[in-house]
Amino acid sequence: MKRDIRIFLLASLIVVGFSIRTSAGTQNTIHDVVIYGGTSAGIAAAVQVRRMGGSVIILEPTSRIGGLTTGGLGQTDIGNKAAIGGISREFYQRIRKHYERNSSWRWQKQDEYRSGGQSRSASREDTMWTFEPSVALQVMQDFVDEYKIEVVYRARLNRITGGPRAEKDGARITEIWTDSGPCFGRTFIDATYEGDLLAAAGVSWTVGREANAEYGETLSGVQTRRAIHHQFVKRVDPYVTPGDPSSGLLPGIDASGPGAEGTQDHRIQAYCFRMCLTDHPDNRLPFLKPADYRELDFELLFRNFEAGAKMIPWSNSAMPNRKTDVNNNKGFSTDHIGKNYTYADASYDERERILTDHLNYQQGLMWTLANHARVPKWVRQEISRWGTCKDEFEREDGWQQQLYIREARRMVGHYVMTQHNCQGRKVSAQPVGLAAYTMDSHNVQRHVGEDGFVHNEGDVQVGGFSPYPIDYGSLVPKKAECSNLLVPVCLSATHMAFGSIRMEPVFMVLGQSAATAAMQSIRQNVDVQDVNYDVLRKRLEDDAQVLAWNGPKKTSAIGIDPRSLSGIVIDDEQAERIGFDSFSTSAGPFIGIGYRHDGNDGKGRQTAVFAATITDPGKYAVRLAYAPFSNRSTNTPITVTHSGDVTTFVVNQRTTPAQAPFVAVAELTLSAGKISVTVANDDTDGYVIIDAVQLLPLD
Repeated sequence: MKRDIRIFLLASLIVVGFSIRTSAGTQNTIHDVVIYGGTSAGIAAAVQVRRMGGSVIILEPTSRIGGLTTGGLGQTDIGNKAAIGGISREFYQRIRKHYERNSSWRWQKQDEYRSGGQSRSASREDTMWTFEPSVALQVMQDFVDEYKIEVVYRARLNRITGGPRAEKDGARITEIWTDSGPCFGRTFIDATYEGDLLAAAGVSWTVGREANAEYGETLSGVQTRRAIHHQFVKRVDPYVTPGDPSSGLLPGIDASGPGAEGTQDHRIQAYCFRMCLTDHPDNRLPFLKPADYRELDFELLFRNFEAGAKMIPWSNSAMPNRKTDVNNNKGFSTDHIGKNYTYADASYDERERILTDHLNYQQGLMWTLANHARVPKWVRQEISRWGTCKDEFEREDGWQQQLYIREARRMVGHYVMTQHNCQGRKVSAQPVGLAAYTMDSHNVQRHVGEDGFVHNEGDVQVGGFSPYPIDYGSLVPKKAECSNLLVPVCLSATHMAFGSIRMEPVFMVLGQSAATAAMQSIRQNVDVQDVNYDVLRKRLEDDAQVLAWNGPKKTSAIGIDPRSLSGIVIDDEQAERIGFDSFSTSAGPFIGIGYRHDGNDGKGRQTAVFAATITDPGKYAVRLAYAPFSNRSTNTPITVTHSGDVTTFVVNQRTTPAQAPFVAVAELTLSAGKISVTVANDDTDGYVIIDAVQLLPLD
């Protein structure tokens, strides 16, 4: 009976536009669109609702709008700027206009700044893609003020089991309850990084990595074979007492890992804080040692340096006013690997504990790099120049509250974006925006490898494709589950597809598109799954959204499974290498997951030995795989050693192989026993590629 009365009252309120006031004192009307989450996507969505003449409210769980865009991610990850339109591009245009004013340059002169990534000074650009968090916050606030958008801060969704959260009438949400009380709406948008509203509404979701077999992918699931980037140097011992497994594993190493190749697991990309640092002495706060600092937590960092690591473990990109955006880089860095598995569905208290743990870890890391005697002196000297900013965030120590939530829940909706969409093998029929970034997953676990040493796993970086369309169906749930909710952030995508889509400019694009669809569903009086796509598309195009890529078309290079080939195939992963540490997938076809090269450097000091055992004597073709290009070596030396005989050959790797990716090096009669094929870079005149060797029987 109470539910029927609530529905009757709600219907009455919709008719008369009546306003109510909760016990908390916040005014709530029947809004056309209720947006949960004032992230960049939420702000873009609210602006679009107002531009379409609708009423809107943003319920922001924290005390700051803008999400990661205002929380330290000033080095915009984008892929291809031409793929971004609409309100998203307008945001970056406003950023540029801000920095065109001399008054915006407090800590350095305007002409002293050189972008750490996307260029500010490109003559034909009216946008700027690198910025201070405080400037991004001001631009977001300008949007809010100009369009008179109501924002309720610290309005966390009530997620207590059995309590009021998202009230529904059939498949339609009628109201949601937050710390500020109930909020009524016709249509709802979940713009959070966590996907709390979609979960409260009973919409299907997933966390972790799908098995490759689920969607016919190759990059999701456990990826030990691709454990190439952001790795420890060789032979870093994982045990508290080196060489003694009984002493236990060092902190951060997962004893249950890594799992079977390509299989599903619960693990998600590591989180960190995107640090906004400065080296200006008048604005710098030094790195402080956390009260609960434990030296053992950084033992792997020390051992990695002692084993030969030669680089500072961070990616430090220049922002205006002598500030930076610092991100994870190398084997032991700002990513707190393996410490976020429960975050997505955790209680607020547990999430706060996880956030605090990440903050303490990263504060401890920075103090360690700046001060600890086991860190190389030159690293300490460089890190000590930097510190957090006095003028950016609310905390007195200069640290932000926004954790870099690279992924949490992902909706399982009407349409699932997959690796095939990213690589152009499957094309959306109802595009609402473009994505353009590499399929990018940070490491998800740290484990002991088969060699007995520590390894990271889960980092996958595969690109080489053109901007591709994101389907409208990936923003909406299955109709039976919820018919008036749109999800532009935790959208329906696999782990690897989400790894490409999950960029702030794209979230703003999708926020605008979701809001457009929400308003059209109201005006057409239909469920969000049933909006007229032709009408939606026209409005998106009228609002300068980019829905089709008309630039140069690129496709990802093809990888060939070595198990599908005849004879004996030795991939570069199996070769004994000195050097050849550079990895690539930019040209193809190639064998396995990619190929390696010498970086056109260290001539005479890099070799790769492909070894095998002949069990069936006879005549064989010795074939070498490589991806040709104009910068390759024309005189790559090949040495075949078998039964005491040594034969040398030279291969021109600029020439396209006759049976790509293989070229026949020689035809040899081989007896039973060992054989090795060695590729070197002695006196070569370009990049030397190692991919695979095939011993193909000719009899």
